[in-house]
Amino acid sequence: MKCVCCMLAVSILLAGAAGCSYESRKTAVHEPGVYKGAKDELLTRQQEKQRQELVNRFKLVQADR
Repeated sequence: MKCVCCMLAVSILLAGAAGCSYESRKTAVHEPGVYKGAKDELLTRQQEKQRQELVNRFKLVQADR
């Protein structure tokens, strides 16, 4: 019984120590619809390539009219 109480006390102390950290608890305020991270170069190049393909397809279709 004494061992069980010691284990329970140790687990409570460890759980309490795990809850204490030195990280700040500040919340970040975000604006809806605004991404403030770094630009993804691969995605930007892919979007530009898709845009150019759409323009080329549009020109092909509209050239005969």
